[in-house]
Amino acid sequence: MESLTYQDSTRRHDFVMIFEVTDGNPNGDPDAGNMPRVDPETMQGLVTDVCLKRKVRNWMDATRGADANFKIYVQNKGIALNALHRRAYEDLKIKSTGTKQKRSEVEKARAWMCSNFYDIRTFGAVMTTVVNCGQVRGPVQLTFARSVDPIIPLDLSITRVAVTKEQQVEFVETETDTVGGKVTEMGRKALVPYGLYVGYGFVNPHFAEQTGFSHEDLALFWEALTRMWDLDHSASRGLMACRGLYVFTHDSKLGKAPAHKLFDLIRVSRLDPQAPPRRFGDYKISVPEQKDLPEGVSLTVLEG
Repeated sequence: MESLTYQDSTRRHDFVMIFEVTDGNPNGDPDAGNMPRVDPETMQGLVTDVCLKRKVRNWMDATRGADANFKIYVQNKGIALNALHRRAYEDLKIKSTGTKQKRSEVEKARAWMCSNFYDIRTFGAVMTTVVNCGQVRGPVQLTFARSVDPIIPLDLSITRVAVTKEQQVEFVETETDTVGGKVTEMGRKALVPYGLYVGYGFVNPHFAEQTGFSHEDLALFWEALTRMWDLDHSASRGLMACRGLYVFTHDSKLGKAPAHKLFDLIRVSRLDPQAPPRRFGDYKISVPEQKDLPEGVSLTVLEG
Protein backbone atom coordinates (compact mmCIF):
# COMPACT_ATOMS: atom_id res chain seq x y z
CA MET A 1 0.00 0.00 0.00
CA GLU A 2 1.36 3.42 -0.98
CA SER A 3 2.37 5.65 1.92
CA LEU A 4 0.44 8.91 2.05
CA THR A 5 2.67 10.67 4.58
CA TYR A 6 3.16 13.47 2.06
CA GLN A 7 -0.52 14.34 2.63
CA ASP A 8 -0.09 14.59 6.42
CA SER A 9 -0.55 18.23 7.42
CA THR A 10 0.88 17.53 10.90
CA ARG A 11 4.33 16.94 9.40
CA ARG A 12 6.82 19.34 7.91
CA HIS A 13 7.22 19.20 4.13
CA ASP A 14 9.74 20.89 1.82
CA PHE A 15 9.18 20.59 -1.91
CA VAL A 16 10.79 21.30 -5.26
CA MET A 17 8.66 22.18 -8.29
CA ILE A 18 10.06 22.09 -11.83
CA PHE A 19 8.06 23.49 -14.73
CA GLU A 20 8.74 24.58 -18.29
CA VAL A 21 7.58 27.22 -20.74
CA THR A 22 7.87 26.91 -24.52
CA ASP A 23 7.28 29.95 -26.76
CA GLY A 24 5.38 31.84 -24.09
CA ASN A 25 5.57 34.48 -21.39
CA PRO A 26 5.32 32.76 -17.99
CA ASN A 27 5.15 35.97 -15.94
CA GLY A 28 5.24 39.43 -17.51
CA ASP A 29 6.74 42.45 -15.75
CA PRO A 30 4.39 45.47 -15.98
CA ASP A 31 7.32 47.81 -15.33
CA ALA A 32 9.09 46.46 -18.43
CA GLY A 33 6.29 46.50 -20.99
CA ASN A 34 5.11 43.04 -19.83
CA MET A 35 8.36 41.43 -20.94
CA PRO A 36 9.26 38.14 -19.17
CA ARG A 37 10.84 38.79 -15.79
CA VAL A 38 14.60 38.29 -15.60
CA ASP A 39 17.46 38.65 -13.14
CA PRO A 40 19.44 41.46 -14.86
CA GLU A 41 22.79 40.15 -13.62
CA THR A 42 22.41 36.51 -14.69
CA MET A 43 19.56 36.82 -17.22
CA GLN A 44 17.84 33.87 -15.58
CA GLY A 45 14.07 33.99 -15.90
CA LEU A 46 11.90 34.65 -12.84
CA VAL A 47 8.32 33.72 -11.95
CA THR A 48 6.96 35.31 -8.78
CA ASP A 49 5.38 33.43 -5.91
CA VAL A 50 2.26 35.59 -6.41
CA CYS A 51 1.94 34.31 -9.99
CA LEU A 52 2.15 30.68 -8.85
CA LYS A 53 -0.36 31.23 -6.05
CA ARG A 54 -2.77 32.78 -8.56
CA LYS A 55 -2.69 29.59 -10.60
CA VAL A 56 -3.41 27.52 -7.46
CA ARG A 57 -6.31 29.81 -6.54
CA ASN A 58 -7.79 29.63 -10.04
CA TRP A 59 -7.58 25.83 -10.07
CA MET A 60 -9.19 25.54 -6.63
CA ASP A 61 -11.93 27.97 -7.59
CA ALA A 62 -12.70 26.00 -10.75
CA THR A 63 -12.69 22.58 -9.07
CA ARG A 64 -13.98 23.21 -5.53
CA GLY A 65 -15.21 26.79 -5.56
CA ALA A 66 -18.83 25.70 -5.19
CA ASP A 67 -18.08 23.96 -1.88
CA ALA A 68 -18.79 25.95 1.27
CA ASN A 69 -15.30 25.70 2.82
CA PHE A 70 -13.26 26.10 -0.36
CA LYS A 71 -14.05 29.65 -1.45
CA ILE A 72 -11.24 31.88 -2.71
CA TYR A 73 -10.56 35.14 -0.87
CA VAL A 74 -8.19 36.85 -3.34
CA GLN A 75 -10.13 36.78 -6.60
CA ASN A 76 -10.84 38.93 -9.63
CA LYS A 77 -14.62 38.73 -9.70
CA GLY A 78 -15.31 42.30 -8.63
CA ILE A 79 -15.89 41.44 -4.96
CA ALA A 80 -14.27 43.86 -2.47
CA LEU A 81 -12.34 42.26 0.39
CA ASN A 82 -14.17 44.35 2.99
CA ALA A 83 -17.45 42.88 1.76
CA LEU A 84 -16.10 39.40 2.54
CA HIS A 85 -14.98 40.61 5.98
CA ARG A 86 -18.48 41.93 6.68
CA ARG A 87 -19.90 38.55 5.71
CA ALA A 88 -17.91 36.99 8.55
CA TYR A 89 -19.31 39.40 11.13
CA GLU A 90 -22.84 39.04 9.79
CA ASP A 91 -22.66 35.25 9.92
CA LEU A 92 -21.29 35.38 13.48
CA LYS A 93 -23.93 37.98 14.42
CA ILE A 94 -21.26 40.40 15.64
CA LYS A 95 -21.46 44.15 15.02
CA SER A 96 -18.44 45.46 13.11
CA THR A 97 -16.90 48.51 14.78
CA GLY A 98 -13.78 48.86 12.65
CA THR A 99 -10.58 49.75 14.49
CA LYS A 100 -12.31 49.52 17.88
CA GLN A 101 -13.22 45.85 17.44
CA LYS A 102 -12.66 43.66 20.49
CA ARG A 103 -9.78 41.22 20.18
CA SER A 104 -12.01 38.23 20.96
CA GLU A 105 -14.38 39.26 18.16
CA VAL A 106 -11.51 39.68 15.70
CA GLU A 107 -10.28 36.18 16.60
CA LYS A 108 -13.72 34.73 15.89
CA ALA A 109 -13.88 36.53 12.55
CA ARG A 110 -10.35 35.34 11.74
CA ALA A 111 -11.33 31.72 12.45
CA TRP A 112 -14.46 32.10 10.29
CA MET A 113 -12.38 33.39 7.38
CA CYS A 114 -9.90 30.51 7.71
CA SER A 115 -12.71 27.98 7.76
CA ASN A 116 -14.47 29.35 4.69
CA PHE A 117 -11.61 30.41 2.40
CA TYR A 118 -9.09 27.86 1.17
CA ASP A 119 -6.40 30.36 0.19
CA ILE A 120 -6.48 32.08 3.60
CA ARG A 121 -5.86 28.90 5.58
CA THR A 122 -3.25 27.86 2.99
CA PHE A 123 -1.28 31.01 2.14
CA GLY A 124 -2.43 33.40 4.88
CA ALA A 125 -3.78 36.94 4.52
CA VAL A 126 -3.68 40.41 6.03
CA MET A 127 -7.28 41.37 6.80
CA THR A 128 -6.76 44.40 9.07
CA THR A 129 -8.65 46.83 6.85
CA VAL A 130 -11.70 48.93 7.75
CA VAL A 131 -13.53 45.72 8.68
CA ASN A 132 -10.93 43.98 10.83
CA CYS A 133 -10.61 40.19 10.57
CA GLY A 134 -7.03 40.00 11.81
CA GLN A 135 -3.94 38.50 10.20
CA VAL A 136 -3.20 34.92 9.20
CA ARG A 137 0.25 33.46 8.57
CA GLY A 138 -0.30 30.59 6.16
CA PRO A 139 1.39 27.20 6.48
CA VAL A 140 2.27 27.00 2.77
CA GLN A 141 4.91 29.38 1.43
CA LEU A 142 6.47 29.54 -2.04
CA THR A 143 9.65 31.13 -3.37
CA PHE A 144 10.21 32.82 -6.71
CA ALA A 145 10.91 30.25 -9.42
CA ARG A 146 14.14 30.75 -11.37
CA SER A 147 15.16 29.30 -14.73
CA VAL A 148 18.03 26.82 -14.73
CA ASP A 149 19.78 28.65 -17.58
CA PRO A 150 19.74 32.25 -18.81
CA ILE A 151 16.83 33.09 -21.08
CA ILE A 152 16.63 35.47 -24.04
CA PRO A 153 13.25 37.25 -23.96
CA LEU A 154 11.96 38.02 -27.44
CA ASP A 155 9.74 40.98 -28.31
CA LEU A 156 8.04 40.18 -31.61
CA SER A 157 5.95 42.40 -33.87
CA ILE A 158 2.48 41.12 -34.78
CA THR A 159 -0.31 42.50 -36.97
CA ARG A 160 -4.06 42.47 -36.47
CA VAL A 161 -6.44 42.42 -39.44
CA ALA A 162 -8.79 44.90 -37.78
CA VAL A 163 -8.64 48.49 -36.63
CA THR A 164 -9.87 50.16 -33.47
CA LYS A 165 -11.12 53.61 -34.52
CA GLU A 166 -13.88 54.15 -37.08
CA GLN A 167 -12.20 57.19 -38.59
CA GLN A 168 -9.15 55.10 -39.46
CA VAL A 169 -11.24 53.00 -41.85
CA GLU A 170 -12.65 55.97 -43.77
CA PHE A 171 -10.85 57.47 -46.77
CA VAL A 172 -10.20 61.21 -46.48
CA GLU A 173 -9.31 63.32 -49.51
CA THR A 174 -6.69 66.02 -48.95
CA GLU A 175 -5.21 68.56 -51.37
CA THR A 176 -2.25 66.31 -52.10
CA ASP A 177 -3.30 62.75 -51.27
CA THR A 178 -5.93 60.33 -50.03
CA VAL A 179 -5.43 59.11 -46.44
CA GLY A 180 -7.19 56.52 -44.32
CA GLY A 181 -8.51 53.17 -45.34
CA LYS A 182 -6.38 51.44 -42.69
CA VAL A 183 -6.94 47.68 -42.59
CA THR A 184 -4.33 46.44 -40.08
CA GLU A 185 -2.77 47.47 -36.77
CA MET A 186 0.61 46.60 -35.28
CA GLY A 187 1.21 45.04 -31.90
CA ARG A 188 3.90 43.37 -29.78
CA LYS A 189 4.18 39.91 -28.27
CA ALA A 190 6.81 38.93 -25.69
CA LEU A 191 7.93 35.35 -25.16
CA VAL A 192 10.66 33.00 -23.99
CA PRO A 193 11.72 30.40 -26.61
CA TYR A 194 12.28 27.84 -23.85
CA GLY A 195 12.88 27.94 -20.12
CA LEU A 196 13.00 25.28 -17.40
CA TYR A 197 12.16 26.84 -14.04
CA VAL A 198 12.76 25.56 -10.51
CA GLY A 199 10.78 26.81 -7.50
CA TYR A 200 10.75 25.81 -3.85
CA GLY A 201 8.11 25.64 -1.15
CA PHE A 202 7.49 24.82 2.48
CA VAL A 203 4.62 23.43 4.55
CA ASN A 204 4.73 24.41 8.23
CA PRO A 205 2.58 22.15 10.48
CA HIS A 206 2.58 24.67 13.35
CA PHE A 207 0.79 27.25 11.23
CA ALA A 208 -1.44 24.51 9.78
CA GLU A 209 -2.81 23.88 13.28
CA GLN A 210 -3.57 27.57 13.70
CA THR A 211 -5.42 27.99 10.40
CA GLY A 212 -7.17 24.60 10.25
CA PHE A 213 -5.19 23.50 7.18
CA SER A 214 -6.11 19.81 6.91
CA HIS A 215 -4.88 16.62 5.24
CA GLU A 216 -7.51 17.16 2.54
CA ASP A 217 -6.29 20.71 1.95
CA LEU A 218 -2.71 19.48 1.54
CA ALA A 219 -3.71 16.70 -0.86
CA LEU A 220 -5.60 19.26 -2.96
CA PHE A 221 -2.59 21.56 -2.95
CA TRP A 222 -0.31 18.85 -4.37
CA GLU A 223 -2.94 18.07 -7.00
CA ALA A 224 -3.18 21.75 -7.92
CA LEU A 225 0.58 22.07 -8.45
CA THR A 226 0.55 19.30 -11.04
CA ARG A 227 -2.76 20.05 -12.80
CA MET A 228 -3.18 23.85 -12.67
CA TRP A 229 -1.08 24.38 -15.81
CA ASP A 230 -3.70 22.82 -18.08
CA LEU A 231 -6.39 25.13 -16.70
CA ASP A 232 -4.13 28.15 -17.19
CA HIS A 233 -3.38 27.79 -20.92
CA SER A 234 -3.52 31.00 -22.93
CA ALA A 235 -2.07 32.39 -26.15
CA SER A 236 0.37 34.58 -24.24
CA ARG A 237 1.73 31.83 -21.97
CA GLY A 238 2.57 29.38 -24.73
CA LEU A 239 3.06 25.80 -23.56
CA MET A 240 3.60 25.49 -19.81
CA ALA A 241 3.72 22.19 -17.93
CA CYS A 242 4.83 20.73 -14.62
CA ARG A 243 7.85 18.49 -15.17
CA GLY A 244 8.64 17.57 -11.59
CA LEU A 245 7.21 17.79 -8.08
CA TYR A 246 9.37 16.35 -5.33
CA VAL A 247 8.13 16.38 -1.74
CA PHE A 248 10.50 15.85 1.19
CA THR A 249 8.49 14.76 4.24
CA HIS A 250 9.88 14.86 7.77
CA ASP A 251 8.67 12.52 10.50
CA SER A 252 8.36 15.44 12.93
CA LYS A 253 6.97 18.95 13.06
CA LEU A 254 10.37 20.59 13.49
CA GLY A 255 12.01 18.59 10.72
CA LYS A 256 15.07 16.39 10.56
CA ALA A 257 17.22 18.34 8.09
CA PRO A 258 17.57 21.93 6.77
CA ALA A 259 15.45 22.57 3.69
CA HIS A 260 18.34 23.94 1.60
CA LYS A 261 20.34 20.73 2.04
CA LEU A 262 17.38 18.66 0.86
CA PHE A 263 16.86 20.93 -2.14
CA ASP A 264 20.50 20.43 -3.15
CA LEU A 265 19.76 16.71 -3.58
CA ILE A 266 17.55 17.44 -6.62
CA ARG A 267 20.00 18.27 -9.40
CA VAL A 268 19.10 19.62 -12.82
CA SER A 269 21.82 19.56 -15.47
CA ARG A 270 21.97 20.22 -19.20
CA LEU A 271 22.99 17.30 -21.39
CA ASP A 272 24.74 19.46 -23.99
CA PRO A 273 26.07 22.73 -22.49
CA GLN A 274 26.99 24.01 -25.97
CA ALA A 275 23.51 23.77 -27.52
CA PRO A 276 20.72 26.15 -26.48
CA PRO A 277 17.98 24.23 -24.62
CA ARG A 278 14.67 24.02 -26.46
CA ARG A 279 12.91 21.05 -24.82
CA PHE A 280 12.73 19.15 -21.56
CA GLY A 281 14.75 16.30 -23.07
CA ASP A 282 17.77 18.63 -23.16
CA TYR A 283 18.01 18.29 -19.36
CA LYS A 284 18.65 15.52 -16.88
CA ILE A 285 17.09 15.52 -13.40
CA SER A 286 18.90 13.51 -10.71
CA VAL A 287 16.78 12.36 -7.77
CA PRO A 288 18.31 10.81 -4.61
CA GLU A 289 17.44 7.33 -3.42
CA GLN A 290 15.95 6.77 0.02
CA LYS A 291 19.29 5.55 1.40
CA ASP A 292 20.85 8.91 0.49
CA LEU A 293 18.32 10.93 2.49
CA PRO A 294 18.84 12.08 6.09
CA GLU A 295 17.29 9.88 8.77
CA GLY A 296 13.64 10.70 9.35
CA VAL A 297 13.12 12.19 5.88
CA SER A 298 11.29 10.52 2.97
CA LEU A 299 10.92 11.63 -0.63
CA THR A 300 7.73 11.35 -2.70
CA VAL A 301 7.84 11.98 -6.44
CA LEU A 302 4.41 13.25 -7.52
CA GLU A 303 5.46 14.33 -11.00
CA GLY A 304 8.65 13.72 -12.91
